[in-house]
Amino acid sequence: MKSWNFYVALLFAKTLSGFLNVTKLSSGTSIIGKYVLKIDKDFLKNSNSFISTKINVTGTNGKTTTSGLISHLIKKSGHSVINNSMGANMLNGVVNAIAIALDTSKKTDFSVIESDEAYLAKIYDKFDADYLVVTNLFRDQLDRYGELETTKKFIQNGIDKKENLTLFLNADDPLVASFEGKNKIFYGVEEVFYTDETLKNKNSVEEIFRCPCGKELKYSKKFYAQQGHYYCECGYSRPEPKYKAQVTLYKDCSVIRINGESYEVSLVGLFNAYNALAAISLCLELGIENIKENLASFKVAFGRSEVKSLNGKKVLIQLIKNPIGANEVLKTVDLESNILIVINDNYADGRDVSWLWDAQFELLKNAKKEIVVSGIRANDMALRLKYADVDNVKIIDDIDSAVEYLSKKAENDITILPTYTALLKINKMKGFKE
Repeated sequence: MKSWNFYVALLFAKTLSGFLNVTKLSSGTSIIGKYVLKIDKDFLKNSNSFISTKINVTGTNGKTTTSGLISHLIKKSGHSVINNSMGANMLNGVVNAIAIALDTSKKTDFSVIESDEAYLAKIYDKFDADYLVVTNLFRDQLDRYGELETTKKFIQNGIDKKENLTLFLNADDPLVASFEGKNKIFYGVEEVFYTDETLKNKNSVEEIFRCPCGKELKYSKKFYAQQGHYYCECGYSRPEPKYKAQVTLYKDCSVIRINGESYEVSLVGLFNAYNALAAISLCLELGIENIKENLASFKVAFGRSEVKSLNGKKVLIQLIKNPIGANEVLKTVDLESNILIVINDNYADGRDVSWLWDAQFELLKNAKKEIVVSGIRANDMALRLKYADVDNVKIIDDIDSAVEYLSKKAENDITILPTYTALLKINKMKGFKE
């Protein structure tokens, strides 16, 4: 028998969610969860019995896209699913998503919860877990996470709380592949084929990883950053994936051939192909039906290669937040488009913006149009572009003004590259259409 606090918290969450949807006073991605936990501190624990299979997705990049795609494929196959689709992935955001969607009159088939690396252990203190997908580990928000080994430790602490958890790991990332757990399943890329040479630009950010024996890892194939086929003279090597993919990259989509079957996804870039591989592989493992057919109707979460319209012009919005992720996005930018880069340094973005100097903004030096920079750290971004030999740069500190300026001046497509809190602001702006 659940406590009355649990049911009061549920009623409160659904009532407040309805109010916020009508009034538009808040996006309601975390604030509801904050108050739910004040009413019932054990809300997650009390939710466990209402959900059959629980999936979490964590890692540095790709959490929102991967969890969104898994959720989409499960839902389209006829199952009920709860997903924190807006990407609020700390404790309050996770509680928020579950409280709004939970139906206590029947069991929900699946929950697919994107989880912040540092909050995974806190979530697992209360919430049961069946599968954990780990996408990658890159340097990100050093002021919050510190070095990569610290981030890895955060995730391992969560894993250690769930003895029967099945880990779904990226075999091509040596840090991810080395997580310890009783049940491990690997996915990985065997070959990458590029239909356009511009998609093949070398990533300038390189990490040196060492084998447990202490020697530097070597690679027979390297796809980007530390991801590839690694080995050591001592005999240590990349684990054999259960789900192996050949990836073909196009300008507007990717084709992923997994164990002999081809899957087309409307996602661009090798980083997104890895996200799709993780999602499709897990759904294959779960026995989800009609995956190929249902991929066609998948729409990305806001700001993750999202396409909108502004004053009749096509707008592509791509989140950037760390060097590796930014580089992969920059490879895909249409240099004929009108480009807006918005950099904030709020807590959710990471206070440290030194990553701008590690990202390969030199890829924009042949941009045909003026590049507009905006946000709290607009001047930092303008300085970085100056050292990248990008000459035609305009600073408009206010984000609303920058978007309005481009909406009037742009003659063709617009590309917007925002950090996280800038993305949230842009998502609320009027004038954008689906």
